[in-house]
Amino acid sequence: MDSGAPTHASMDHAAHMKAMSDSKRQAEVSARGGDVMPLSLSATVHVFAKTPEGGMQQVLARNVDDTAQVALVRQHLREIREEFLKGDFSGPGHIHGHDMPGLAEMKVAQPGQVEIAHNDVTAGAELTYKTKAEPLVNALHRWFDAQLADHGKDAMDGHSNHSGAMRH
Repeated sequence: MDSGAPTHASMDHAAHMKAMSDSKRQAEVSARGGDVMPLSLSATVHVFAKTPEGGMQQVLARNVDDTAQVALVRQHLREIREEFLKGDFSGPGHIHGHDMPGLAEMKVAQPGQVEIAHNDVTAGAELTYKTKAEPLVNALHRWFDAQLADHGKDAMDGHSNHSGAMRH
């Protein structure tokens, strides 16, 4: 079955070096994630879906019956929502680097410029970001792209999952 991804044998040197660099960065991000997130990255998946007003970020336990992970996810997203609403993006800065795309714009957003709603979902929780400021929409989209790249196999584009729900 063809997954569409290049195999190691079909990669040129530049593609091979990029894959190794991406893999190293993802391992570093995963290690730093434990400093900020109480949940297990390998037991969860981060889903990012861009919208015209911002986007939706879900963190879901890979096993819906893992009630401990589900509780940790919900607690974590509630906490980071409160931090983000105060302009505190130190968690993502620590995990992904303070030069993370979109982060600088998010830090200087005025209170109320970005609405962030929290909802519990079956296997975890989600944050929905909405803003009328086009530069902040663009910043959120770049921020989502950076997280998708940095979390690798532990993240997915929400638009590739048309049902909006994880299968367990």
